[in-house]
Amino acid sequence: MLTAFVRAFKTPDLRRKLLFTVAIMAVFRLGSFIPTPGVSYPAVQQCVKGADAQAGLALINLFSGGALLQLSIFALGIMPYITASIIIQLLTVVIPRFEALKEEGQSGTTKLTQYTRYLTIGLAILQSTTLIAIARTPGQLFGASCQEKLIPNDTWYMILIMVITLTAGTGMIMWLGELVTERGVGNGMSLLIFTSIAAQFPSAIWSIGAGGKIGVMLIVIGIGVVIMALVVFVEQSQRRIPVQYAKRMIGRRMYGGTSTYIPIKVNMAGVIPVIFASSLLYLPSLIAQFQGPTNQSSWVRWINDNFTRGDHPVYMAAYFMLIIFFTYFYVSITFNPDEVADNMKKYGGFVPGIRAGRPTAEYLDYVLTRITLPGALYLGIISLIPLVALALLNANSSNFPFGGTSILIVVGVGLETVKQIESQLQQRHYEGFLR
Repeated sequence: MLTAFVRAFKTPDLRRKLLFTVAIMAVFRLGSFIPTPGVSYPAVQQCVKGADAQAGLALINLFSGGALLQLSIFALGIMPYITASIIIQLLTVVIPRFEALKEEGQSGTTKLTQYTRYLTIGLAILQSTTLIAIARTPGQLFGASCQEKLIPNDTWYMILIMVITLTAGTGMIMWLGELVTERGVGNGMSLLIFTSIAAQFPSAIWSIGAGGKIGVMLIVIGIGVVIMALVVFVEQSQRRIPVQYAKRMIGRRMYGGTSTYIPIKVNMAGVIPVIFASSLLYLPSLIAQFQGPTNQSSWVRWINDNFTRGDHPVYMAAYFMLIIFFTYFYVSITFNPDEVADNMKKYGGFVPGIRAGRPTAEYLDYVLTRITLPGALYLGIISLIPLVALALLNANSSNFPFGGTSILIVVGVGLETVKQIESQLQQRHYEGFLR
């Protein structure tokens, strides 16, 4: 593997792409520490030390690389773009116009990408306004321990400047991600998320070992190595459905007669169900905040007791069930057995022992339903690891690095990036990383 890295850097064009990608990552991390105009940076640092962010804010803070609780110019991170991409992908199934654009090929994909950019800017304006409104009451952002005034000058024009700055920061992150995709190595947006999460690993591990808990820190590192190995194993696992193409005579040439397979991954949904479940569970606590600290009704107190923190059994059970539900939901809209069966029939393909057409679609749906269950359980168990660590290891779940969304994204993006570098090395007759 080290030899493959050396050969990658010895190849001029590949070395240029790798260095460009690293430079963009450095710029992205630099923006996470530049404070937004109008924010009292010393007050923010004071509140960050005793921060007790809620589950939903902890997820956004994770994706922003800690920039959210720093109130920096990149505070919103990549979340507006992720949300916009998911919305456009879901609308593709609902709106016939979007479905037609998806089927047009490159031109349609370009148009959908443009819609995603517009929606990202709109969501950035909305989220930046919400973030500034919450920051004016620091207790909602950092917990009850923060009583500092984060925005000394909260006049309308200063708030407008802050909204413009945060929105422009999101636009710049989107531009940086597209630059990496075009000129660097790997998917730009995924690598920026990878950078945000990986940057917090050292501080998260060190915070667990602070106060003489070196033994707990070593246990966490050991658990992390085991979890990473299991995640790599599951992410690489797939069910291969054999497909045989019949021979066809076109002119004087014989076409077809080849054998291939349809790879159905155990975890086809990726990390999307975890994001959906976390965002949905944040809504009850967000609604409860509008009731104010006094004169709270019984349902508000119940939400604050069960859904504000992630260590409650009710929260864990709801989180686990929502992940399973969204896994089946997302897989059902991204993999269409009827469409795959029709395409196979059109080009003379069939599954051995299964008739083409409707029987093939029913067989694919049967296999997909069976294989999605272990994938959904796997996502739920991995996502509950940091919450269980809070109870067993007495560690802060938001600081537990080896579990949930973070480990899924880091391993998934790392595998895809290594595969892309490996494919470019193999084009030059070099051995890859995984050999």
